[in-house]
Amino acid sequence: MSLLVVGLSHRSAPVSVLERAALSADAQAKLLQDTLAAEPAAEASVLSTCNRIELYADVDKFHAGVAELSTLLAQHSGVGLEELTPYLYVHYEDRAVHHLFSVACGLDSMVVGEGQILGQIKDGLARSQELHTAGRLLNDLFQQALRVGKRAHSETGIDRAGQSLVTFGLEQLAAGRPVDVWAKDKRALVIGAGSMSSLAAATLARAGVAEVVVANRTLERAERLAQILNEPGGTGVAARAVPMDAVGDELTRADVVVSCTGATGLVLTEAQIQRATEGRTGGLSLLDLAMPRDIDGAAHRIGGVRFVDIESLAQASADAPMAADVDQVRGIVSDEVAAFGAAQRAATITPTVVALRTMAADVVTGEIARLDGRLPELDEKQRAEITQTVRRVVDKLLHAPTVRVKQLAAEPGGAGYADALRTLFDLDPEAVAAVSRADLNELNEPVAKNRGRAS
Repeated sequence: MSLLVVGLSHRSAPVSVLERAALSADAQAKLLQDTLAAEPAAEASVLSTCNRIELYADVDKFHAGVAELSTLLAQHSGVGLEELTPYLYVHYEDRAVHHLFSVACGLDSMVVGEGQILGQIKDGLARSQELHTAGRLLNDLFQQALRVGKRAHSETGIDRAGQSLVTFGLEQLAAGRPVDVWAKDKRALVIGAGSMSSLAAATLARAGVAEVVVANRTLERAERLAQILNEPGGTGVAARAVPMDAVGDELTRADVVVSCTGATGLVLTEAQIQRATEGRTGGLSLLDLAMPRDIDGAAHRIGGVRFVDIESLAQASADAPMAADVDQVRGIVSDEVAAFGAAQRAATITPTVVALRTMAADVVTGEIARLDGRLPELDEKQRAEITQTVRRVVDKLLHAPTVRVKQLAAEPGGAGYADALRTLFDLDPEAVAAVSRADLNELNEPVAKNRGRAS
């Protein structure tokens, strides 16, 4: 395993840099394709969220891999390499596994313990599967990261340590008051209809707002979200959908606005917000969860406006208390990293063991054929008994060494056992490679069938 991750996040870079480096869906796809075309990389996956951009790859050379991945991130993000480099971090092999597992558990999130990252990891895996840039290593890694994250949330109280960015953002707007008290009877405008916006709409509805208006560039998606909120047995809030060109008018009626779109430019300008505040008696609360930002940062200078964005959330979360459960999650991550490394090391010797057993079976078949030529008078029952006996002898001779070599290969430093086995038994390297290719084809088969299901 030569796993390498190069990335930047809210822990390493200011929000202004993260905002400029944000990757669109098309840019992520092109980055994956270009990474695979680069010489050091055999597999690639991207994890892109509102507060992190990470490129994972299976590389054959560490230094060349770091240089290539850093260059590709700079090219596709539009931030120059010289400017981007000071904010990049690098993790390799077990440290890279530890990093992703920690991310999956919410330990590296802006709000510790938040669970939305699991959906984003699932999206990253689905994207690399769709583009066929993830092989055995990254498929195993991302799928195991999802399992580790779910285990952390089910076995510990990490959920008590953190919350979603939506909840945390609303708490900042409420400025110390209970969110349900602060939100009661307010009119809410939610801009966007993706997963974060949907969560915001549902959270506001449960908090007791009087109305939720959903605006989106694709009106059908806004209508679908509004319909869900209006369903019997749902939130009980009045909800309606409007097109994006109605946002200006809706802003004048809204008390609280949450925006999270994939737009590359501003959705709410300073002038729009200024007009919306003229003549109103109550204040206007704005929560911008988009990266790059949806709402003009100058909003905080407008009288009567309370403005919270990703940057202010990062500052506020730095002072948030850590729950005792975090230590338990860290223990889970350490155990899972060790188990993943052992499984990956053991897997590297499996094709060699299969090739050895195949060679042994071929030897048995050849010797039985020779016996048939020398003893043609043997009947079918005798021939079957001899064949079974010879195979049992070969299986017993191979059983202990092949089991032991798998155990040894799983230990740190066990990578050389596969080479030793190939040398001792003079195995054809192409026979071993053929087993590996067959395993990879078997891996990709269900991936192709399930493509597009992850979301």
